[in-house]
Amino acid sequence: MINIQAVKSANEHLLLSSYCPEVLQVCVAFVLCSPQAVTGSPVDCPDQDTAGTSCTISLEKLLERAVQHAELIYRVSEESKLLFDEMLISFGMNLHVPEGTMCAPKTVPVPMSKSEIQQISDKWILHSVLILAQFWIDPLVDVQTSLENYENAPSALVNRSKWMSSKLMSLEQGILVLSRQILGEGGLALEVPEETPERFVSSSSFETVRRDYSAIYCFRKDAHKMQTFLKLLKCRQIDKENCTFF
Repeated sequence: MINIQAVKSANEHLLLSSYCPEVLQVCVAFVLCSPQAVTGSPVDCPDQDTAGTSCTISLEKLLERAVQHAELIYRVSEESKLLFDEMLISFGMNLHVPEGTMCAPKTVPVPMSKSEIQQISDKWILHSVLILAQFWIDPLVDVQTSLENYENAPSALVNRSKWMSSKLMSLEQGILVLSRQILGEGGLALEVPEETPERFVSSSSFETVRRDYSAIYCFRKDAHKMQTFLKLLKCRQIDKENCTFF
């Protein structure tokens, strides 16, 4: 069980000032939105035999579902960050992730300019989204498990952590289906070793809370990347020459 009083005491020793942030106001729409009500995956086939292989979905519909899936994951990641901030404030804590913190796997370099974005291939986009989805599944499971040991952790935060890891697995399957349609069988064979996040075992309650907060903070940034990359891919594949996403 995470002892919040011990965490709070450790945090107070690390603060450089007595600054106490105002209580964050969470958008009512965010708080009331239940991620459990959002079901399905990018490759669901309604009214068809899910045990067979007869399911066929158009490329446009697959891309639309993948984008919607990524948008939902990003929205819930934002909710999770806000809920974690509120929990910390209720504990009298103030954690800060330094600007410029590198979150994404080293195997997913982020394009820094419009010209770089225009030069990346569809294969690169699919490859990057797949790596990000696979990279974050286990860390989010770890966060969920850790949160269950907190004193009075909001159930909404625990549930969202579980929901995000589940939906990442659905998105992963959707990206594999998209890859076969766009690149052909075997078109997305990974050309670099798959990177796995370092499994961290904390020796203190404060370090555990800080690790969990950093994971939520970083996942939110990478969820936004996945959403943006898939929107760009959809624009290229469907609008083609008329794509003006960037």
